[in-house]
Amino acid sequence: MTAGAAGRFTATVRECLAGPVVEAAGELDHDSAPQLRAVLRRALAVRPAPAMLVVDLAGITFCDSSGLNTLLQARLDAERQDTAFHLARPTDIVARVLEITGTDQVFPVDQVVPAVVPRHGAG
Repeated sequence: MTAGAAGRFTATVRECLAGPVVEAAGELDHDSAPQLRAVLRRALAVRPAPAMLVVDLAGITFCDSSGLNTLLQARLDAERQDTAFHLARPTDIVARVLEITGTDQVFPVDQVVPAVVPRHGAG
């Protein structure tokens, strides 16, 4: 597979009232899983610990076992600090991976991004 703009992976964090939302896009595979892992660890490292961490998967075009393992590990890391871990808006490709592996029973999967109200400064 040729790496191109369509396959380029990005993960950005948006702060919301309930906690961070990590917006992931592109191919989540062996090459990009470390990037997502780093972003998720940073999002979980804030103190006080966030009430919730949401991973928005609407932009994911491919997900292999490395990507799935990254999500599973982040879920365990979140549970250790009492942070709810949700997946949101999985693409058909991701939903199928979750279904085939049975992990759709492990993750709360939302069709919308919860807690999307941005934080506002005390004005």
